[in-house]
Amino acid sequence: MSMIGIEIPKIAGEEQDIEVEVRINGVKKNYNYRVEIFYWDNCPYPTEDRVECIKNLINGYDDNWDLAHIGIPNDDFIPITFRKKRA
Repeated sequence: MSMIGIEIPKIAGEEQDIEVEVRINGVKKNYNYRVEIFYWDNCPYPTEDRVECIKNLINGYDDNWDLAHIGIPNDDFIPITFRKKRA
């Protein structure tokens, strides 16, 4: 699938549910995304290896969502974007 970037305004809260409607060659498509902030201190299995932490967060996430994007981490958290699976 091709990718485009869409800037999403910062909204208060830890989670953002995003609905996107686009037309591709005249065909309307709807996509649902969720951006979540995961704090390093809340890793399910604390470790110095942040890659392992991210793997655990993704593997333990709701099965109705696929990983779409891993954002740029900082010292406190990492934003992760998920795409809702199509029924």
